[in-house]
Amino acid sequence: MTELASVPFPPVRENVFGPPESPCGSRGDAPITRLTFEDGQSGWLVTGHSAARAVLADPRFTAKGERNHPPVPRAPTLGESPAAPTGMFNRQGNSYGKPEEQHYRKLILGQLTDDRMRRLTGWIEKSADELLDAMERHGAPADLLEHFALPLPSLVICELLGVPDADREEFQRESAVWSGLGETTEAVLGAFASLSAYLHRLVPLRRAHPGDDLLSGLIAADDALTDEELASIAFLLLVAGHETVAHQLALGVLVLLENPGQLAALRADPSLMDGAVEELLRHLSVVHDGPTRAALEDVEIDGRLVRAGEIVMVSLAAANHDPERFADPAPLDLSRDATGHLAFGHGAHRCLGRQLARIELRVALGALLRRFPDLRPAVPPRQIPLRHDAPVRGVRRAPVTW
Repeated sequence: MTELASVPFPPVRENVFGPPESPCGSRGDAPITRLTFEDGQSGWLVTGHSAARAVLADPRFTAKGERNHPPVPRAPTLGESPAAPTGMFNRQGNSYGKPEEQHYRKLILGQLTDDRMRRLTGWIEKSADELLDAMERHGAPADLLEHFALPLPSLVICELLGVPDADREEFQRESAVWSGLGETTEAVLGAFASLSAYLHRLVPLRRAHPGDDLLSGLIAADDALTDEELASIAFLLLVAGHETVAHQLALGVLVLLENPGQLAALRADPSLMDGAVEELLRHLSVVHDGPTRAALEDVEIDGRLVRAGEIVMVSLAAANHDPERFADPAPLDLSRDATGHLAFGHGAHRCLGRQLARIELRVALGALLRRFPDLRPAVPPRQIPLRHDAPVRGVRRAPVTW
């Protein structure tokens, strides 16, 4: 089996309509191969679907390795910002399935009930229509990211956390800067600080005036949770549920527009929407460079011996394009059974908000396609600016017309 001497990381998405070529093309004849990170540290790259599931579900791998050795150099992020909440956000990745993390996850999942999801679905439908009304008034061409893909998940987070109506415009503005519209590192860090300060103010407000929201539900479910822990949970939900959904939505629309046959099939049969969302999640997988794990002991994965302390990076994009799991994985195929993809991760750290994300994508795509039957890109694909310098990949703008 061939071992790689080096794979460029972070990977660059050369094509706006597909995954990065570097990890997908680096699979060779092995689902796990050697990798040299940008700082010279040696580790492992997992590109196979079954190997990725094995690593992400194995308690012999810890999520804390990235703290000791960040394999992918990045601009300052939420976890490094002095304004960011501590507590649960900073502790949740310390180990696989740590008891306090599982306690937090159980509390959060207890609030993401089927009943809450049903109520949120109707609210999301209304919000999507209102945003599309505003985009239509703006007129073509319009930036789909700015007018629809970024504000919709931000509004969902506002509703989920119980952000008062009077505060939502500012909350949306700051979250948009953080999630994709910020032009400078200073602007992004400023948005971090503003959002953090706001969530620290929101928690005591929800204690004093509980409502039908997730924060109020958490307070009622466990009165031992501190304000710091609650603010950390709120920020974690914002981190996990805003820019990921926004860029998945924007990229999903663009890739559908680039595949008119698939788009026509979806327009003709809206019952295909659930499967279409799964295929778009598999095909695009906006989290590329990670998750990252470190071995707590010697572990054999698909015939490779990973030594204790070595870092393993899982390429979700490559795993979701593994031909051993998904036949002919490169084309977008809305008739494909894409269940089992790893866009939301796997194991103890699997995305808590995956069902809500699916609802947002399904509702948003349906509303957009109904409203604008002649929707099309406003610029050639190569002129769409890509977003490479963040853990969540996407576009800087998504110009569309109709």
